[in-house]
This record gives sequence, C-alpha cells and structure tokens, in this order.
Amino acid sequence: MHRAPHPLLQLLAYTGLAVGAVIMLLPLAWMVSAAFKPLAEVIQVPPTWIPRTFTLQSFIEVFGQFPFARYLLNSFIVAVCVVISVLLTSSMAGYALARFNFPGRDLLFILILASLMVPFQTRMIPLYQLVTWVDWEILGIVRIRLQDTLLGVMFPWLVDAFGIFLLRQYIRSVPSDIIDAARIDGASEFRIYWQIILPLCRPALAALGIFTLVLNWEEFLWPLIVTSGHAARTLPVGLQSFAEQYAVNTHWQMAGATIAILPLVIAFLLLQRQFIRGIAMTGLKG
Repeated sequence: MHRAPHPLLQLLAYTGLAVGAVIMLLPLAWMVSAAFKPLAEVIQVPPTWIPRTFTLQSFIEVFGQFPFARYLLNSFIVAVCVVISVLLTSSMAGYALARFNFPGRDLLFILILASLMVPFQTRMIPLYQLVTWVDWEILGIVRIRLQDTLLGVMFPWLVDAFGIFLLRQYIRSVPSDIIDAARIDGASEFRIYWQIILPLCRPALAALGIFTLVLNWEEFLWPLIVTSGHAARTLPVGLQSFAEQYAVNTHWQMAGATIAILPLVIAFLLLQRQFIRGIAMTGLKG
C-alpha cells in the first residue's frame, strides 16, 4: 500500500514547479509585451511589463517592410505537408512492424532505431548533394527540382524514424482481438488500418503531430542551406534575415517572433488533451 506524500513535500514540489514555470515564461511574456509597445518604451530603463502605449504598428510594419506573409505561408505549407506525411508513413510502418511477421522485421526495426543516433549534421552534406542532383524534366512538361523549392525544404522530414517507433509502440498496445475479429469478418488490411487502427491511435497521432509541427516549424539550418531566395524561405530563416536588416528595431523583431510562435500555441491548445494522453499511454507494452 502506497503512502500519500507529506503535505510539506507536496507544497515544496508545487512551489518549485511554479517557480520554474515563471522563469521559463518570462522571455515569452517580455516578447509579447514588447511587440505591442513603441520602440521608445521597449528600450527604456527600468522596463515596463504592461505597455503604457498599446499599439499594433509593429505588426503593420513587419508585414509592410518585409515579405513576412510569404515566409508565414511557406512555413504553413511545409509544416502541414510534413505533418500529414509523417503521420501517414509512421502509422503505416508502425502497423506493419507491430502486427505483421515477415523476414527481417526485427532487423529493420533495429536499423530504424539506429538511424535516430545519426546526427542531422552528418547527413546534411549527402542530402544537399542529392538535392542539387535532382533536377528532372518529365516529357518536357513537368520539372521536378529540390533546390530552392518548398519540396526541397520538406524533403528530409517526410519520413520520421521517431514517429515510426512511437506508433509501433502504441499499436502494440491495441488488443489483438479487435484486429482478429475484423480479419474474420473479411476486412482487408488497409480497411483495418484505416477504420480501426487510425481511430484508436488518435492520442499518439496527436502527440506525434505536435512534435513534428514544432520541430519542423522552428527548423533553421536546412532551410537556410537549401534556399537562396525569398520564394521558398520559411519563418526562422526570414526572422534571422529580418533581424540582421532591422537590428535596431527591437519592437519589430518581437512582433515577428510573436506571430511566428502563435500557430504553435494554438495547435497545442487545441490538441493538448490528446497530446498528454498519447505521451502517457505510448509504450505501455514492450
């Protein structure tokens, strides 16, 4: 029988968590506050947390002085495509690795896990060479190229080894009786996957979707390498360029950063229950 923790220990734990949360939220609070201030109030000493002169002019200037809307649209397109691709490929591969017995299955799973140990910086140069090599024309009508395109930006992230591992572990916790009953009723494997596995995996899919969205939305190094113009740049690269060009306009930089983080906050607020449930339940079975 487990004994309840001492009230004093609980109080200390909650106090520590509250202090840690405040420390982590301070930069975010300052960023949002500075985005709604004029520059004179942002740089004044001592600083003010609540804007005395509330203004939206910084947001107007950000979109007027820089192709910020283009960067925002590019990030949105890349993030949506990558999230959809990762969820589909991870759930398909996870279902196959969890519920099918085929030669080399365990070896394949080990290789997938081993790929997680290879840093992206190690794969970066071969990936860039591959991107520069792909420039094909099909029947003189369609041209497929990866360099300086949105397809090239999302190319390395369309399949995720961590997502395959996460979904494989979650699908192993699904009772086998459900799948066996569907097979006895004559359901095809794709129908079992689409109508049974995917609905049961919603918490894990939500958790993986948020992980993928956050990592892809804030990715800086690869888009910086593979793009050379405004047409295919994403928000992190655009913000860096914006900060270099308008270094003294701190209020503009804070407004741009606030806009950049807003989609992630909205996505987490909408999916937080599924996210927490997916993290809690994933991997209960070995």
